Amino acid sequence: MNSTIIKNSDVMTQSYAMVDGLVTIAEAIKIALENGVEILFVKKRNEHDEYGMVSMSDIAKKVIAKDRSPERVNVYEIMTKPVVSVHGYMDIRYTARLFENFGISRAPVIEGAEILGVVSYNEIVLKRMLEK
Repeated sequence: MNSTIIKNSDVMTQSYAMVDGLVTIAEAIKIALENGVEILFVKKRNEHDEYGMVSMSDIAKKVIAKDRSPERVNVYEIMTKPVVSVHGYMDIRYTARLFENFGISRAPVIEGAEILGVVSYNEIVLKRMLEK
């Protein structure tokens, strides 16, 4: 068995964009398309706030499937907040366990109060297989 530790910082991507919670879903979709991302993190309102997160699948389930108008729904209405986050130094095996325990498939990598990237099952699996 390989004893090399693969950390979240080794596999995270920069594949996300930041938005304000007050933007509409229509605006959020435009930002996602312009940045080629499927994940949007919602900015903190102040130092005591937490990050939020919205994915394209959230928009599909909470707006499109419910026949709500993307022009009339704001990001804050459908975002997940607070988000489960991980540290960059954490072993991806523990991240995979955390994802399983919480029923999630991605999380921001946060150090201090800043998002450094995002890690998902895809990055964990692909990087782990490349290391073998």
